[in-house]
Amino acid sequence: MLLIKELNLYKGTVSDISFDSKVINTVNAYSFNIAIKNIKFAEAIQTSDILLPDGISIVWTAKLLYGNKLKKIAGADVFFYFMDILNRKSGKCFFLGSTNETLNKIEYRQKVEYPNVQLAKFSPPFKREFSDIDNMEMLERINKFSPDVLFVGMTAPKQELWVHEHKHKIKAKTICSIGAVFDFYAGTVNRAPIWMIDLGLEWLYRLVRQPKRLWRRYLIGNTLFLFYIIKELFFFKFCSLNSKKTSNSS
Repeated sequence: MLLIKELNLYKGTVSDISFDSKVINTVNAYSFNIAIKNIKFAEAIQTSDILLPDGISIVWTAKLLYGNKLKKIAGADVFFYFMDILNRKSGKCFFLGSTNETLNKIEYRQKVEYPNVQLAKFSPPFKREFSDIDNMEMLERINKFSPDVLFVGMTAPKQELWVHEHKHKIKAKTICSIGAVFDFYAGTVNRAPIWMIDLGLEWLYRLVRQPKRLWRRYLIGNTLFLFYIIKELFFFKFCSLNSKKTSNSS
């Protein structure tokens, strides 16, 4: 079973993130639950160059079980951080994922807020699995543009799995799987107010706004996450007791 202890969670701040970090992923209770059952997805997030604790439950669990003092860093935090840098350096970014309508709204806002950034975008076919032809087209479009930062928004676990499979073929300094940020920045979905984010209640805001779509993810998912954490807690204590018994017997 995957453990929180096994995740190489990022312990720094957003401003410490290198501009050429290669693969940046996020993990929250929802994606952790997926990783428990999906070995390939677990490998994808565990081999990230930077794995951001994008979930207050992950932050609290790491502190409670192992004393790790982490700061919640959302995909949106990294997105704005990189866009600011790109704007100062006249850099390039590529948006891969979502719909053409959303991508057009992103481009419209970007031209106003980050006029020095060169932007390219592509909306891949909406299907469960991409064909070889689909993958080839995406890679060709990305590599022809050769962005400084590639933002991938296909939702978890699809985006992380795609990046993990193709990262060695992608010509980009940094690849960020940021999912919902596409909708946030396009304005098609509102993000929680700052005070709710600071209190760790962003999930509640999203649940209230979209109960039919998210009730299973947050109500059932958070309960399942709690179950996994309780198991890890007992596993951790069991291993500690066995270790002490072995030391005493020797």
